[in-house]
Amino acid sequence: MAEKNERAIKIVAENRKARFNYAIEDTVEAGIALTGTEVKSIRNGKTTIAESYADPKGGEIWLVNANIPEYLQANRFNHEPKRPRKLLLHKKQINKLIGAVERNGMTLIPLKLYFNERGRAKLLLALAKGKKLHDKRETEKKRDWSREKGRLLRARG
Repeated sequence: MAEKNERAIKIVAENRKARFNYAIEDTVEAGIALTGTEVKSIRNGKTTIAESYADPKGGEIWLVNANIPEYLQANRFNHEPKRPRKLLLHKKQINKLIGAVERNGMTLIPLKLYFNERGRAKLLLALAKGKKLHDKRETEKKRDWSREKGRLLRARG
């Protein structure tokens, strides 16, 4: 039996359209540099990362356009909702991601924002290449066919 004080991973925000719009090559878990009011606001669960992306600047990687709303009880000590936030990665990981973005024309897309077992806010970052319209249609056809195939097999057996 599991102990009561063990915490599970709690997903706060998810970018569900990312897998449809991008072909994901690799994923990396990154920490985020946050203020206290941002952490409290994320725990409330009103955060959105759907239109956000990560951008390399000055040898660091920054999360841009992620919306973490103001924490209502913080009055004057509040944060700016869409400010750029620094992502915490190892130097090797940063160099690998910057190289892929600059050389191969890939983008860094956040997939999930969650709290890990230790209660730390983490971001699952994907190294992805944008899909063209015909690629999106192809994935939709495959998904529809697999769904239809499952229905046919269930009806038969």
